[in-house]
Amino acid sequence: MILQNTLSSPATNGRTFLVIHPLDDVQEQKCETKHLGAMKMTPAVRLSLLALRAYLVLMMVMVLYHALDLAGVLAQNGGKTP
Repeated sequence: MILQNTLSSPATNGRTFLVIHPLDDVQEQKCETKHLGAMKMTPAVRLSLLALRAYLVLMMVMVLYHALDLAGVLAQNGGKTP
């Protein structure tokens, strides 16, 4: 079943367009990328991707620390509950 809608507005000068959702449309053939190989990166790109990776790892460590702190695993008073 294909659901179709028409789209028209004053900006289209009275023309109507057929709108089909991508999941209901005919599937396209995918491109093969196995033959392309590795991409060449400049040192600036490599450095920025490394910085992004370090930032994401730091954020994950901070979320883990916060979750452990909320769970009470990281008690500040020597492990004794008040």
